[in-house]
Amino acid sequence: MDPTTSGRFRVHDRRRRPDIDGESDGGAAGAPAADAEEFVLVELADEPVDPTAPDAEDRYDPLYATAEGYEGDLGEAVDALRPGFVVDATLAWTDGSARFREVEVVRETRFRFADGVEGMFEAAVETWRQIRAEGEPVGSITTRSNDGDPNGALYLFADAPGSDTFDEVRTGRLPIEPLVARVNESRDDDGPREVFVLRPAAHEFVAVYVVFDRDGVLAQTVRDTYDLGAGLAAGLDASYPGGEGDAPASDVPDDASGDADDSDGDGPLDGDDDFDALDRL
Repeated sequence: MDPTTSGRFRVHDRRRRPDIDGESDGGAAGAPAADAEEFVLVELADEPVDPTAPDAEDRYDPLYATAEGYEGDLGEAVDALRPGFVVDATLAWTDGSARFREVEVVRETRFRFADGVEGMFEAAVETWRQIRAEGEPVGSITTRSNDGDPNGALYLFADAPGSDTFDEVRTGRLPIEPLVARVNESRDDDGPREVFVLRPAAHEFVAVYVVFDRDGVLAQTVRDTYDLGAGLAAGLDASYPGGEGDAPASDVPDDASGDADDSDGDGPLDGDDDFDALDRL
């Protein structure tokens, strides 16, 4: 019998399986083809993870599950998965590859990625200038709507020469789950979020923007601006089919992200003294 594991997972991304050790030229019998697609999954802890614990980074190690070749109800459920969804799932391993045995979506948060975007919104650019002036590699702010209500947590990470922070985030090697978990713990609602991971063409940083309301004006505006799915122009599409490709962007309207808080505070969602924005977890 194949070994199995059950738990709660974040669907971090869906991608083509990398060609490792010549799989495309005849790997192990029964192994998926090198050009098959797979999900990048991150297992979610039952309790909050202390980022200072010795094994904290290991708690977010990604694992990979085959995304193709399912049938019936399970096939439909797997095909409907999107990056960012939280699922309860049972995985089985055959010849070193994991496959879903069962999967159920419990939260429809979305992750959307865009590389080389043009016209990065001013809240991110101005905050990055302040962070660099202070000599820091990482920083964060809370953005607010025109009415002054918090609407997003914006985190900025240096993309230094010789590194690829965007790829590290997309593949789960640089975990962003603690950032999303912190927003979820701080909010009075349990609604799905929208998480935008953006690398601007003109600046050496990567923005991770956790928007509080996936159905709100801010999320729709960012999707419209960076061509990342249905937004204000098309009307809200609750099923969010596709749209997570690396599309170029146009200029962001001045009010797209709301007004940024002063970055002198404790970062997004001020009041949690235990959060350290400089911790890459």
